[in-house]
Amino acid sequence: MDRIVDLIRSKRRGSELSLADFERLINGYTLNDIADAQMGALLMAGVCIGFSDPESVALTTAMLRCGERLDLSEIDRVAVDCCSTGGVGDKVPLIAAPIAAAAGVAVPMIVEPSADHVIGTLEKLRSIPGFRTDLNVPEFSEVVSRHGLAFAGQSNALAPAEKKLYELRDETATVDSLPLIAASAMSKKLAEDLKGLVVDVKISKGSQLSTRTDARRLAQLMIAIGRRLGVKVQALLTDLEQPLGFTVGKALEIMEVAQTLQGQGPQDLAGLSVEIAARMIYLADPTISIEDARERATAVVEDGTALQTLANVIGAQGGNPEVLQDFSQLPNPAGAVPVMSPREGFVSRISAEDIGRAAVILGTGEDDADGEIDPAVGVVLETKVGQQVFNGTRLCALYYNDDSRLEEAQELVEDAFRISSRQPQPRELVLDLIQG
Repeated sequence: MDRIVDLIRSKRRGSELSLADFERLINGYTLNDIADAQMGALLMAGVCIGFSDPESVALTTAMLRCGERLDLSEIDRVAVDCCSTGGVGDKVPLIAAPIAAAAGVAVPMIVEPSADHVIGTLEKLRSIPGFRTDLNVPEFSEVVSRHGLAFAGQSNALAPAEKKLYELRDETATVDSLPLIAASAMSKKLAEDLKGLVVDVKISKGSQLSTRTDARRLAQLMIAIGRRLGVKVQALLTDLEQPLGFTVGKALEIMEVAQTLQGQGPQDLAGLSVEIAARMIYLADPTISIEDARERATAVVEDGTALQTLANVIGAQGGNPEVLQDFSQLPNPAGAVPVMSPREGFVSRISAEDIGRAAVILGTGEDDADGEIDPAVGVVLETKVGQQVFNGTRLCALYYNDDSRLEEAQELVEDAFRISSRQPQPRELVLDLIQG
């Protein structure tokens, strides 16, 4: 049997690793039999030389086999999930999931932690008092069985290899490899015993997916992996040049989720959430048309069953469901400072990255300064791209508890906005549909 160093050398020379090779690597690394240095070297060799499509499938399979998988065979629903490559203000999974569940789909969702300036779904849910995401496998299955939906974080049982490998990728600058992104996402989702998956691939300048070419390639990789492993995958390529919706922050985004499920959310967020949910419904029941699926998704929002589904799940996982109606029961900030337009014109740009980094400075996440993570703070937009503004129009507001870095955050937000003399051309939110 080849030594690990021989596999590293082989990959560095351009050879293709087999499923057996990846299983040996992943199992050994998960059991701490392979050092970080060796696995990091293997990842770097793969990033520099390139991982082939068969290698992406093999890596996903090895990661999937390393942990437990949900068994939803006794549930009288088809299991379909959604995932997003992540972005500032992206709370679509928290809206689309209860919509699809209310329409009869089983949605077992392993939720993402935060990464850099993007707040993860995991941390947003943890801003709900009492809410548990540390479900074991039987608890996860039970909540899905009862309510059609559950949210769980990664654990030593579910997708343990992916969690450890992602931390290493973050430390070795190998996060932005498309094959590794695809294997990472698919290994988590396929552990959920899915029959279908809808992927929202975000395109944004300054992110790891800054071009439509890269986004399309990632979508195709995830579809190919799904096809080889028996899961139907559809992918939407969506624009994220400005934050999605109005809120950026943990509890602030939970408030906007509730408003959207009450039919009062911003148009961009509500429209994309219904579209993602409709495609989940369609994959669960391909005998209907996508138009019928959209009607079902819209109906469960209008009659309140999607909101009630989310409330039921929050209660089942130890949280207080009243937060969806009474926002005072969520963490709230001590103060707010508005940011005003310096001139008349039209908002032609709102940098999602700058807004996200400003939110981190306010306390939504970790940065170079040693500060505590605060679930209450963040940024709330009051204008969107294309809107006419005047000198003194409120562009957004910064919500804070600690004002020690407020000025720094305010400067970053001011830089995020561009005011132009001409109204920009409208941009499509959904840029493309990729399906196998």
